[in-house]
Amino acid sequence: MIADAHDHSPAAAPRADPARERPRAQPWQRMAAGGGLLDPSGALRSTVFEEMTALATRTGSVNLGQGFPDFAPPQPMVDAAVAALHTGHHQYAPIIGVPALRQAVAKHQRDHYGLHLDPDSQIAVSAGATEGMTAALLSVLQPGDEVVMFEPRYDLYGAAVEFTGATPVPVPLLPPTFTPDPDDVRAAFSPRTRAVILNDPHNPTGTVASREFKELLVELATEFDAVIVTDEVYEHLRFAGPHEPIASLPGAAERTLSVSSAGKTFSATGWRVGWVSGPPELMRGVIAVKSYLSHSAAAPLQHAVAHALSFPPAFYDALLEDYRERRDVLVAGLREAGLTPPVPEGTFFAVADVSDHYALAGVDNATDLGRHWAENAGLVGIPVSAFAGPANRGLYADWLRLAFCKRTDVLRGAMAGLAAAV
Repeated sequence: MIADAHDHSPAAAPRADPARERPRAQPWQRMAAGGGLLDPSGALRSTVFEEMTALATRTGSVNLGQGFPDFAPPQPMVDAAVAALHTGHHQYAPIIGVPALRQAVAKHQRDHYGLHLDPDSQIAVSAGATEGMTAALLSVLQPGDEVVMFEPRYDLYGAAVEFTGATPVPVPLLPPTFTPDPDDVRAAFSPRTRAVILNDPHNPTGTVASREFKELLVELATEFDAVIVTDEVYEHLRFAGPHEPIASLPGAAERTLSVSSAGKTFSATGWRVGWVSGPPELMRGVIAVKSYLSHSAAAPLQHAVAHALSFPPAFYDALLEDYRERRDVLVAGLREAGLTPPVPEGTFFAVADVSDHYALAGVDNATDLGRHWAENAGLVGIPVSAFAGPANRGLYADWLRLAFCKRTDVLRGAMAGLAAAV
């Protein structure tokens, strides 16, 4: 079982406490720094997603930077939202979510993964996966704790961890396969480790965690009595074999908080309906925290997502095949442009080492090449280095992330523009 607190005595934790060595900062500054929102002078700046979207708008480029679909959600889900509006679901939903959605999530987890959850004590609905991840992390972390994270990573993780006063312990995913060295993983854990964050399938690299990697995390989390917080928003976008939640592995369920959402699966990133699941003793903390964040997600949209989660297996099969086609269009286009991207195993992102294009563009890093492509090739990507902290950023200086959650005609046009520019 998960302990309520760790032994933070010097004997149990020989490492120096980095939190005590850092200059005192305001809570918002810690969060901004953890998410990469402070420039070298300490001034606040936009997220890399907003910067690249603004660049795409200014140049009229195809935005393959920010990961949002350019096509509509399933019509039956939209119809269910309209019906919910017309049948009076206009007031606050319960803090833990409307019963219909919690029951739908429980059935989804049972049908797809064989996980049996009590919808009343083991599931809470959140305002998107963002709130779910934040509530999960805030519920277990305190100053002096350490959190193992794998880089490159989604910026939210560092922001939430730093806000609590805990210390991120980054482990690099090594290109070109973007897998970690098991020795690095073991070395990252210590008596101060309170949590480890796993994103599977993985944004930004498009990789899928191996069974061996997940078993190692469960082993280490058990040894050090750490909570596993897992972001599984791309659970239905895995191209080879079904998704395997880490919570389904032996010994994992009792210490795992699993987060997912409707946004990626149902092409509705603006709906902000997500959920967290886990053992009751951990979920109590998540619910307490989220009560004072959003209180509750939009009531009518919760009812619509509950309906969508009942879609038959054919829906998920078609979703995967649609994204497989989009993935293959992007990968083929990058190859025609002289690049050799790894084929994404999951998510709707691909990454590519773009260093072979530097000489033509007169640049020496992927960030500047991305700006060059916006001005000259009509497409925008995001540098993978933006997803890493200073210690590991150099590993990804030559890599760009491109989103293929766009219509195939848009992707073909973007790839044609890139081929013409090179």
